[in-house]
Amino acid sequence: ASHEHKLNFKKSKEACLSYIQDAMLQKQWKRAAEFLTFYIESLEKDYSREHVGPSEMIWRIGTEILCHHSHSNIKEFNSFMEQMKTLGIKRYLKVCLEHAFHLLCNGLVDEAYQNLSLAESWRFGEQTVIQDREMKLIQAYRGLLDYYKWSKQKNILLEHDQDGFEDLAVEQEMHSCFRNAAVNLKEIIKIPGVWDQFVKCYVDLLEFYGDHNEARQILHEYAYNSKFPANPNAHVYLYQFLKRQGESKKSLLSALKNLHDTVPSHELMIDFHLMLQKSKKRKKRRLGLEVIFAALDYAGWKENVKAWSCLAKQLKQLVISEKHLDWLKQEWSSRKDWWPAFHFSHYLGKRNWQENQSLSYEKALVAGILLGKDGKYFKYVSHQGCKAHVKRFRILKKFVHKHHPVYMRISG
Repeated sequence: ASHEHKLNFKKSKEACLSYIQDAMLQKQWKRAAEFLTFYIESLEKDYSREHVGPSEMIWRIGTEILCHHSHSNIKEFNSFMEQMKTLGIKRYLKVCLEHAFHLLCNGLVDEAYQNLSLAESWRFGEQTVIQDREMKLIQAYRGLLDYYKWSKQKNILLEHDQDGFEDLAVEQEMHSCFRNAAVNLKEIIKIPGVWDQFVKCYVDLLEFYGDHNEARQILHEYAYNSKFPANPNAHVYLYQFLKRQGESKKSLLSALKNLHDTVPSHELMIDFHLMLQKSKKRKKRRLGLEVIFAALDYAGWKENVKAWSCLAKQLKQLVISEKHLDWLKQEWSSRKDWWPAFHFSHYLGKRNWQENQSLSYEKALVAGILLGKDGKYFKYVSHQGCKAHVKRFRILKKFVHKHHPVYMRISG
């Protein structure tokens, strides 16, 4: 083949790929399919001159087109995937996994399971490290489907128990699924990574059969092993498990403390704050104040009535006792430059009053303590509350006016 021919072929190939990309971006799937057909045909015609194997690009593009094309069906998708498996030896396991996902998305659970089972028995040449990891992933997803089957059998068995019947066949099938699922799920979660769904399913299996020590060990390893990437869900799962098992308050607080250090805006921070507030130790109550302040630093918490109620309650206790106002001063010092605009503007006061009076009450109490009786938010909300003859707003106004000196002390 001449140099000119190779150059022209390269330009034509690049142009065709550009047309495919353009069609896909505009969601013109029929047009994209036509160009992809031309692209593949041009590669086939060039085989006599220079061998060009089917690239990962064809697999990726073809999959995307078939997933969106109006005339595509599962039979055509299966046929395309089988071709990709046959031609792309190095990508065989990846293609099998994606094929299984597509079958699952179409509700074909048994077909997906069969697909993964066939992939598990596949071997090509010497097993490489990459192939080994991909194979473990194949086995893990098959384990996930075994768990799904186990869960279905378990529900059938529980229904039969309620009706007073025994079904040995269902029970045997259920135990068989358990064994298959447990083996594969246990293997994948030994590898450092984020395996949330696999861990949850494995723990569910262990808990059902009463192996709580194994479940605790798995969750502890998942949360605290330094080889695993930082994962807030790991601490959530551990906390939820410990709570189900009725573990000590110390264990629960430890799990939530690690979650707080990772994601201070997590929804469980209210639970953490409430547990800390019940403690008799000053250090823990101090941490409770830090936790609720940190949570309210995030926009997603701006209208969380429970969070504002927690903060208002603790601030009220501090103000009345006039003890540990240094805690409050320390937390407020890093926020006094931006919280007023973020939480306590006149606009927010008006909107909160119109949409949620409970929220506006809790926020007004916090605003009154932190910004004094002349703060925009407190003035607007307390005025509206008193004008509406709501008793608790009159009490709120008196409280803030009475303890105005506290504002002077924490504001520096």
